[in-house]
Amino acid sequence: MNNELFQQAKASAVALDYNKALELYGKCLQDNENPPQVGELGLVYHQIGNCLMKLQSYYEAIEAYTQAAADTAYDAVGTVNCNLGMAYAALRDWNNAVKHFEIAVSDRNYPTPYKAYTGMGNALLKQGKSAEAGVAFREAALDESNPDPTKALLNLGVCFMALNRPADAVASYESAMQFDMPEETRNKMYASLGQAYVASGQMAQAVDAFERAIADKTYFLSDSASVDYQRAVAAVAQGNAENTQALPAIADMSGLDVASDGSVITEQDPYVVDEEAVSEDYYFADQYAKQGDYAPSNEERFFNASDEELEQWSDGVVKLERKRRGTGLKVLLVIVILVLLVLASGLFLYTQGYGWPMQDAVAQQLFEDPTNESVYASSLSSDDIAAISSIIPDGATIDVDGVNKSMSTSTAYVTATTAQGGEVEYAVSLVRDMLGWKVSNVELYFASQN
Repeated sequence: MNNELFQQAKASAVALDYNKALELYGKCLQDNENPPQVGELGLVYHQIGNCLMKLQSYYEAIEAYTQAAADTAYDAVGTVNCNLGMAYAALRDWNNAVKHFEIAVSDRNYPTPYKAYTGMGNALLKQGKSAEAGVAFREAALDESNPDPTKALLNLGVCFMALNRPADAVASYESAMQFDMPEETRNKMYASLGQAYVASGQMAQAVDAFERAIADKTYFLSDSASVDYQRAVAAVAQGNAENTQALPAIADMSGLDVASDGSVITEQDPYVVDEEAVSEDYYFADQYAKQGDYAPSNEERFFNASDEELEQWSDGVVKLERKRRGTGLKVLLVIVILVLLVLASGLFLYTQGYGWPMQDAVAQQLFEDPTNESVYASSLSSDDIAAISSIIPDGATIDVDGVNKSMSTSTAYVTATTAQGGEVEYAVSLVRDMLGWKVSNVELYFASQN
């Protein structure tokens, strides 16, 4: 490989001139005097993929990384597949993203599996697989190469909340508190911890966590966190700091968009690339509540409210929750009714002889290739199939004149036009095969005699 060209390309990438870097990497590939050897080819395509990711050309990046992975002598299987996972995630192709993250963590030589585990957790969360995502985030937190387990622990807490396991979420958030982090992140975590405490029925601890979150007046609680904060304050004011029954928290799930390395995701730079391109930005993407979502006037009114007003407010929360649960039950009932109607319609059509494929489609397949055994009923022998094939002219085209349907048997009446222009009529007998139909017999049919 032309090492001089390669180093120039790498220097251009470091200088953020990715188009120039791509041009130089391309020249490396096209250098006939010093072509990249096995192992070097994967390296060049790997770097090309990194540049394309930075240019948000995700489809082209996938092609480049795939070329890199195809070089079996290139020993960066884990890193390349982690990058492939990030490229698919940027395209919101969660299935392929998970597949490549799994390949990455299976590479025992991959030095930073926590990145792939974190990316895997994010993709699984997008698919609604909270339990599987929790396993991935746990592995990311336990990975000894992870310099900052905080991000994984935070998102593990999100998974526990989604699984209605607030006590485990509390444990995750409290474990994360042991690590250093920026104040903005710590404030967010205190808010999440407060919501987990509310869901666990620990109202005094919840109030303390929420007040720590907003203490420096730089962070504003989201709408859901504000409601939980007020619940906790009301419970403490009424002497019910420790509830015998936990309240359902309106969990703030804003932390679900997590880059594979835990860095902030923006619209301009959805995903970062491997070790050479990892941003030092901290924590996951979070649509923080802006000032005004949590109006000071409302806050002051709440703290100055009388016991009677607090009781009225609590009753309102209970009614709101009851209404929300009632709406959920109605939606579930409508879905069940729709499913039953679909099943009933399908059963009726089945009894009327409908299926997939339909009888006319099977007849068409038969005349296109009479020797195709897949169109025949399993009860027919090879001799039976040969006998039927012998009465069907080669190259004939057909028109289905009509079909007599029943639930288990049907007869299709077919006019076949031969290659010479003649016409022959057939009666094709069919039997039910699961949802579809199979040919059981074919006879010449003479309309004048029937």
